[in-house]
Amino acid sequence: MTATQPLLAPPRLSPRLFAVWRRNFLVWRKLALPSIVGNLADPVIYMLGLGYGLGMLVQEVEGVPYIAFLAGGTLAYSTMNSATFETLYSGFSRMHVQKTWEAIMNAPVALDDIVAAELVWAASKSCLAGTAILAVIALFGFAASPLAVAAIPVVFLTGLCFAALGLIMTALAPSYDFFMYYFTLFITPMTLLSGVFFPQGQLPDGVRTIAACLPLSHAVELIRPLLLGQVPGQIGLHLGVLAAITAAAFWTALILTRRRLLN
Repeated sequence: MTATQPLLAPPRLSPRLFAVWRRNFLVWRKLALPSIVGNLADPVIYMLGLGYGLGMLVQEVEGVPYIAFLAGGTLAYSTMNSATFETLYSGFSRMHVQKTWEAIMNAPVALDDIVAAELVWAASKSCLAGTAILAVIALFGFAASPLAVAAIPVVFLTGLCFAALGLIMTALAPSYDFFMYYFTLFITPMTLLSGVFFPQGQLPDGVRTIAACLPLSHAVELIRPLLLGQVPGQIGLHLGVLAAITAAAFWTALILTRRRLLN
């Protein structure tokens, strides 16, 4: 670590991060079709399988058909998954296994730019996947309102949030096995508590209070109403929480990555 950039220094970014972003995009483009199909398959199966399966037992949830209720949660959930997998597995491969980050740092590109590029790239990839899922949802008639288009920037912000959280785990991980703790102890419980599959009102009071603080809850609270043609309540609060988590998590990830690669 140089004297001009201490470990806890705020991010120092430059336009070079977009060159790193482009590098990741060009690599991904070679396998773009299988990647998109893979990102589409899981959420669409969940939405249609649970939506029509449980929808036969649960006719309406919060005044809408269950499958329409599930569509918004599925879009938020799939965005979280896409950004998380990209920063954890692909990001860890580039950082630790392939040593791509170290190779890039031999050029006039700082580590801060590389980590920021990983953040933006993961969010971009999750936004692309989310847009494709939104198109499928619209095709089935569950996002007929023009307001559904406004879900796209929310998807990008959600991708940024979970990419930043994922980068923290990437900086800490000694191996791929470490990520199972993150999924088991954080991602899976959050998915079940954040209103993806059922309303949070069904939860006990104490659990509901905790669930309301989770980032996925804020994403669902923004995306679901938009797909239903409604303006979300407390927009500023939900956007502010997602942005604040993104900023804090990115800075934390940057500090941990500096310690790992530059010390």
